[in-house]
Amino acid sequence: MMKNPPAGSTATSPAPPSALPRVCVAVVVAGLAVSAWAPHDRTTWLLEVVWVLIGLPLAVLTRRRFPLSGLLCCLLAAHALVLALGGHYTYAQVPLGEWVQDGLGLSRNPYDRFGHLMQGFVPAILVRELLVRTSPLRGSRWLAPLTVCACLAFSALFEMFEWVAAVIGGHAADAFLATQGDVWDTQWDMFCALIGATVSLLLLSGWHDRQLNR
Repeated sequence: MMKNPPAGSTATSPAPPSALPRVCVAVVVAGLAVSAWAPHDRTTWLLEVVWVLIGLPLAVLTRRRFPLSGLLCCLLAAHALVLALGGHYTYAQVPLGEWVQDGLGLSRNPYDRFGHLMQGFVPAILVRELLVRTSPLRGSRWLAPLTVCACLAFSALFEMFEWVAAVIGGHAADAFLATQGDVWDTQWDMFCALIGATVSLLLLSGWHDRQLNR
């Protein structure tokens, strides 16, 4: 026989799990499947989406022990789709970037720049969530600068990854590098990541905190 709760108390039950993470996983899997269908270059596709192929199973396997906030799930899914699109066409030949290039009269396809902005914008919230939930930095004035530093470190690691690919693959890695003849491409890539991380923290930190406080 079920007993009534004591006077002055409120009966509560665990909140049902959100469907958002499952939706994000389904969207990413579908995006990967579409991008893997007859890509411009199979090796370039693999190099571009390898982070998704590693990160998606990791997020699924740790979902019970370390569930991600809804904001972070959506951002990671969006970033995965950006990588999948770039991997399918190569960053220098993404049609969306070509439309922008023609419309604005640019000298190069800007999709690569957008990809590196995302490389700072999304990891900033990922790093912030990890630091807030696993370190004493919650509420610290050091949280934002250390988050940006971590994003720049990842950007530098990615540039070294591109360098290794160029050394091993030679001209075959040109599509992956997407330098488009710019000798300052590496510096621009890291600068874009810096801008992306900074803008992400300025725009999303309050929203992120509200989700984490739930």
